[in-house]
Amino acid sequence: MEMRFRIFRYDPKVDREPVYRNYLVSAEPEERILDCLNRIRWEQDGTLSYRMSCGHGVCGSDGMRINGRCALACQKLVKDYLGSEVVVEPLPFFKVLKDLVVDVDGFLSGVMYFRPYLISSAAPPPRERSQSPEERKKVEEVIRCILCACCTGSCPVMAENEQYVGPAALVWAYRTIFDSRDDLKLERLEAVNSQKGVWACVNHLECTRACPKEIPVTKCINTLKREIEKHRSGKP
Repeated sequence: MEMRFRIFRYDPKVDREPVYRNYLVSAEPEERILDCLNRIRWEQDGTLSYRMSCGHGVCGSDGMRINGRCALACQKLVKDYLGSEVVVEPLPFFKVLKDLVVDVDGFLSGVMYFRPYLISSAAPPPRERSQSPEERKKVEEVIRCILCACCTGSCPVMAENEQYVGPAALVWAYRTIFDSRDDLKLERLEAVNSQKGVWACVNHLECTRACPKEIPVTKCINTLKREIEKHRSGKP
């Protein structure tokens, strides 16, 4: 079958403004949108730029907006778009470097702001730092995050609050705050306790809908809010 694609094209080094270009691609229902993009670049237009790596929803490289929804091109199938034109655009709220490639430096800086690694004052044990199954369960959902930025690109607050670090950064803060092996819980809670952090979230739920790993992002942010309130009140 043939699929019609309308793809955002823009090279800020040479173009005054973005344009959309149309492509016709032969594809099977079980093929991925990424397969179609590869076919366009390999067979029709070698200048088309986008990111990809593993092609299996693990690396998070190919986050983009497909028919108005942020997603991984390697996870979306042709059969999901039968009967419609497929419009492919870069992730919203990110500076476009070229076509579907966006600048993620600011996004990653937001994640790094909360020091997304374990910090312990205890001497390193002979082996790994142990966790009980119950302790592990507290973070087992958020550790699935692959930093694809689909949640951040989907969040309406990003258009309203340029200081907001975004949902992905808060997911990574969550995983250290509730990790039993980390010693800086209170300090980390204070770091997310701002209009740059958890209080910017107003529960649009778009981040949760967009997450390709089905992380309950909004729920995690609200859990952080409740944890802040609990410590403010002095509750154990």
